[in-house]
Amino acid sequence: MAIIKKIISIVLIIPALCGLYASDSNDTEALSKELIAQVGYENSLEDAIPQTDLYDMILKHFTSPLPEGKTEKKAIIIGYDGCRADVLAYTKNYFSGITKMLDSGASLKLTYCGGVNYPAVNTQDTSTAPGWCSILTGVWSDKHGVTGNGVTKSLEYKTLLTSLTENGTIDSAAFITSWDGHFETDNATYNLEKAYCEEKGLNVSFRYCLEDTASASAAIKDIKQDDCSDFIFAIYEGTDHAGHSFGFSSSSPIYRAGFRLNDILAYRTINAIKNRDTYETEDWLIILTSDHGGFETGHGGPTIQERMTFVITNK
Repeated sequence: MAIIKKIISIVLIIPALCGLYASDSNDTEALSKELIAQVGYENSLEDAIPQTDLYDMILKHFTSPLPEGKTEKKAIIIGYDGCRADVLAYTKNYFSGITKMLDSGASLKLTYCGGVNYPAVNTQDTSTAPGWCSILTGVWSDKHGVTGNGVTKSLEYKTLLTSLTENGTIDSAAFITSWDGHFETDNATYNLEKAYCEEKGLNVSFRYCLEDTASASAAIKDIKQDDCSDFIFAIYEGTDHAGHSFGFSSSSPIYRAGFRLNDILAYRTINAIKNRDTYETEDWLIILTSDHGGFETGHGGPTIQERMTFVITNK
């Protein structure tokens, strides 16, 4: 397996060294809009949903009455880090988590990061830490304070993972990631919240994995437990890694490959949920979403490619 990974790395690196995927002159605002239209979103760019609304969606799920025949509520967010809204035009001919959700009747809507909708200039950095933090706290960076990567969030606005566990709405939660900037570095986003959960003895686990397949394995291992975590937040990084290395462009084969890796891992994760012995008596909220997009080899700015994200949910 290690030899195979090295071979794949060499195959991916050679085109970059030759400059084949460093930049794509065809990656324009017009093309992005055209691809977004092809995806078949239920809403338009003009009425895209703020990513902060996902907080309310999750809160409503856990605080509303159980449907008839259901005995327990569960929820999962599967994060496609750095995934642009237009790359969803390429979910074909493989085991796709997105396709699996849509074939089961899930909704597909455009969302936006950056504090305000495009084309207004973003008021929040379109980067990883601010994006996921806005989803988990329900507020933008002017309140939660995470203005960029490398900023530690205060405890004033706790994530739903912590608050729902602390108030007894759920018994347990899990945060699974392979990016050390969430809670593994000295200035990681959730250092104070992780320490708070440990101090209070809250059943919130923070699991750092070395790469995406390990993250997916950790999520699936949790899901296979009889009493799995009530709320799982699992981020897969393949799209973001491909974008930073080879360019965030929907016409880039490497960027699409990173996206498909995420999507295949999401497929496996969703299958694990639906294969639970108790699935028919559980009320699951399943969300697929992204924190931000990207342009050229970065993100943080105001372009449509960076600003427009998506949410797919079975509710």
